[in-house]
Formats: sequence, structure tokens, C-alpha cells
Amino acid sequence: LLPWSVGAQPLRLVADSWPPFSDRRLDGNGVAVELVSTALKRAGYASDYREVPWQRAVLGLQRGDYDVLITAWYSREREAFGHFSAPYLVNRIRVVQHKGAGIVFNQLADLRSYKIAVRRGYAYSQAFMADAQGRTVEVSSFESAARMVQRGRVSLALEDEYVARFLFRHSLKDVADDLEFLPKPLSENGLHILIRLTLDEHAEIARRFDAAIAAMQADGSYAAIMARYGLQ
Repeated sequence: LLPWSVGAQPLRLVADSWPPFSDRRLDGNGVAVELVSTALKRAGYASDYREVPWQRAVLGLQRGDYDVLITAWYSREREAFGHFSAPYLVNRIRVVQHKGAGIVFNQLADLRSYKIAVRRGYAYSQAFMADAQGRTVEVSSFESAARMVQRGRVSLALEDEYVARFLFRHSLKDVADDLEFLPKPLSENGLHILIRLTLDEHAEIARRFDAAIAAMQADGSYAAIMARYGLQ
């Protein structure tokens, strides 16, 4: 029995532009959008996708303008207004430096003497976010952060490895040769969908979504979607 009644409004999915995970310019609107919409369809839910700036997406979920934020890292604050699914993908957050800068990163304290560009409104690792001694500079995009590193305005930038590699092949192609990853990731974050708490059956939607993702991983359809975006 499908949980969504005939004639019900599709679930309103939302994310910001975050290629290769979510971007209207990509086939399937990005790998995260395709994985989520496919899993929800298997779980019996129609959906449609909207793309807005990140802060508007979060606020829109809180206001009830959207039903599901599809690219959410876990944070305790977000549990006040949303219900998290299990992680359906893992983001490895990498530290980017100017090539040859020689910065050594083994533990969080090693980064405290450097200015680090971070994306405004994003939740990185809990330890990093809670480090009062860290020197962060908020920017609107990784493109801005990477160019600041390249020009020497900050020492480091943070980004998901898949995202950084995608942008180094595209919009950051002109500076990619000047930048490099530090060997150690800052963190690994599970990527979840976040369903607004004011939506009826939010817990059931998450349960069915998790089961559909597991089935897709078992039957090869998950891997096939990842492979189409070059992420296998």
C-alpha cells in the first residue's frame, strides 16, 4: 500500500546549487537529487525539486515552504525543525592549500594559526565548528574560497572532495594547478535528507526512504547512478 494518497501534492524537495550533488544544469539535477528522487519514488512518494540559495532552503524548510532538504549534514540545531534520514552518501571534507605551502595537518590544533575559508551556513565537523581558537572567514562559495587561497588571502579552504574535484575540472580550471589537498581529511560527514517535522508521517517517509536506498545499493541501481556522475 502506497503511503501517499492519489492526488496528493508531490513532496517539495529543495537544495542549493552544489555540483555534482545538486545543480539544475546537470543531467538528473545532480547525483544527490537523482538518488533521493529515485529512492522516494520507489518508496511511493512523488516529488519535485526546487533550487534556491542555502539559507533560503533551510529557512523555507522551517517555514513549511519545502518538505525535504536533500543535502543536509547532521547538526543538533537542525533537529529542532527537521527529521533526519540515515545517511545515503558520505562526504569527505578535504583541506585545500596553495601547492607547496607545506602546511602540516595531523590534528585540529595544527590548523589554528591559519586563516581558513568556510562556506557560510554549513555545518562541518562538530569539533571544528566548536573550536573557539579557529580562524575562519565565511564565504558564499568554494569558488571564492579557492581563489582566496590561490591569491594568498587565506591559507586554507574546506570542501567535499567530490565537489572540489568537479569544480577544479570546470569553474576553477584556471587555478586548479596552484592548489592541492592535504593528505588527511578534516572529517567524513554523512549526507542525509532532512524532512520538516510539521509534515505528517515525516518519520515514516524517512523509514521508507532508508529502505529504498538500501534496496538500490543491493540491486546495483545506486552504483549505476553514482557511475553516471563519475563518482564510482
